[in-house]
Amino acid sequence: MEQVTSKDGTKIAFDRSGEGPPIILVGGALNTRSFGPNGSLVPLLARHFTVVNYDRRGKGDSGDAQPWMVEREIEDIEALIEAVGGSVSVYGISSGAVLALEAACRGLAIEKLALYEAPFIVDDSRPPLADDYLARLEGLVASGRRSDAIRLFMREGVGLPTVFVVLMRFMPAWSKLRAIAHTLPYDAAIVYDYQKGRPLPTKPWASATMPTLAVAGGKSPDWMRHAMRELAEVLPNARHHTLEGQTHIVKAEVLAPVLVEFFESRIGITP
Repeated sequence: MEQVTSKDGTKIAFDRSGEGPPIILVGGALNTRSFGPNGSLVPLLARHFTVVNYDRRGKGDSGDAQPWMVEREIEDIEALIEAVGGSVSVYGISSGAVLALEAACRGLAIEKLALYEAPFIVDDSRPPLADDYLARLEGLVASGRRSDAIRLFMREGVGLPTVFVVLMRFMPAWSKLRAIAHTLPYDAAIVYDYQKGRPLPTKPWASATMPTLAVAGGKSPDWMRHAMRELAEVLPNARHHTLEGQTHIVKAEVLAPVLVEFFESRIGITP
């Protein structure tokens, strides 16, 4: 494990693997660098790149200075970029994809961007989040009700069936989810404005002109697939890709070759 100090003094933990052009992996909600889909990508990508897999603030071995703001998480990515050479490519999944996109719009030295299933709700293919969703999530965390916060996130945020959410508490991973459940409001805040069932705006991301790959699983819910297709349309230099047979729990061995091809390409993206 290595550490880098972010602008506000927070220590951000990361692992560095492989050799070659650097790629930073940005995890989603309830993920750490050792728990979640990005960890499985590391050995496959490290054959081609220097892979930086890090704990977002509040998760794993990273610090959690308060108050939390998305700007601080962007500064964390900036500190990682400086630590590995000053220019990188970035891959983000779920809410981590939205964070990676926000970082790309702030002028960070990001050469290419790959995004997997940012959880936008852009039409009526699923109900939008309730106006009080974020406040309820924050309230549960503030009162120490971590299990209830996870259930709310899974049921209303992710849209899982209630019976599956009930059964999750009996799974071995439940204790790991509870350990980082206090960060759920961070992820919810990052995506909240884009989960209202409205088309994506173009203005906020107009400065993300780097080649971008927007990926969705072919077996994912309609609302996730619609979101990524629309995101590819509103970004200045993006294309859409479907991974047939995949869901939001994407298999690393299927995703990795697509990322390698994209990041190794020396030409820009044309829609």
